[in-house]
Amino acid sequence: MADAILLAGVTKRYGSRRGIEAVDMAVPEGTRLGFLGPNGAGKTTTIRVLLGFLRATAGRAQVLGRDCWSEGHVARRDIGYVPGDLRLYPWLTARSGLALAASVRGESSRNTDALLRAFDLDPDVPVSKMSRGTRQKVGLVLALAHEPRVILLDEPTTALDPLVRDELHRILSERAAAGSTVFFSSHTLGDVETLCDRIVIVRDGRIVADEPLSSLRGRATRHVMIRFRDAEAAATTRPPDVLRVHQRTGSAWQAELSGDTAQLIPFLDAVKPADFTVGAPDLQGIFRSYYRTGAGPA
Repeated sequence: MADAILLAGVTKRYGSRRGIEAVDMAVPEGTRLGFLGPNGAGKTTTIRVLLGFLRATAGRAQVLGRDCWSEGHVARRDIGYVPGDLRLYPWLTARSGLALAASVRGESSRNTDALLRAFDLDPDVPVSKMSRGTRQKVGLVLALAHEPRVILLDEPTTALDPLVRDELHRILSERAAAGSTVFFSSHTLGDVETLCDRIVIVRDGRIVADEPLSSLRGRATRHVMIRFRDAEAAATTRPPDVLRVHQRTGSAWQAELSGDTAQLIPFLDAVKPADFTVGAPDLQGIFRSYYRTGAGPA
């Protein structure tokens, strides 16, 4: 499968200030990539290099095989983009915005009625009378209407309510299944955890993690509660190496499991507890460890 996005040793500096440093990333077509990092980490700079709005100081940046700077005017025809600080003309409506975008591209938008229904938008209400969340939905419709092969979203869900976020995730998943590439930038893990299949984390302008979401889940800890049949069994049983018991109360353990749940099954089968629960993977713990300056992976 061809790479929709390619960054090779890309550096962008603003005089003496760092933007991004030696960024390497290859994103195959159809990928749903979550691009995560704290504010100021370099997420928006990376996206602006991909759009050809900024020229890289060093390295090579391509979208769909085209150089982002010298051929950016061509590459952008196949890109849908929502900026983190979306600004729209006060007089603009969804309908006039779609017509304007289509005239600039020189082609008609497709499937616009379905998008307007999906985001529950009145096409004739001007931006000046819209809430922030509604303006964000207009931006999403404008970015998706031409069915772009690459979708670049910079903090797109900040003003959206949970139901609209779910609808956006559904649409993006369908687009990715049809071959589009989704590049979803955020500083919040929850924004991408249900959507993306690959996570890239950037900190201080450098990529510090790049792996499948399934790999992160495999390394995450899980909260475990085990209730033994009596207090004596709870006191005398030795936990396996994968389980760290941090609280013992009567016949119950509160513990953390490191690794896959399957590693716990032989132990449970041997001790035959009265009850037990295993929580979902705690991805936030791993995620926060990358955010702390100077910290390594969890």
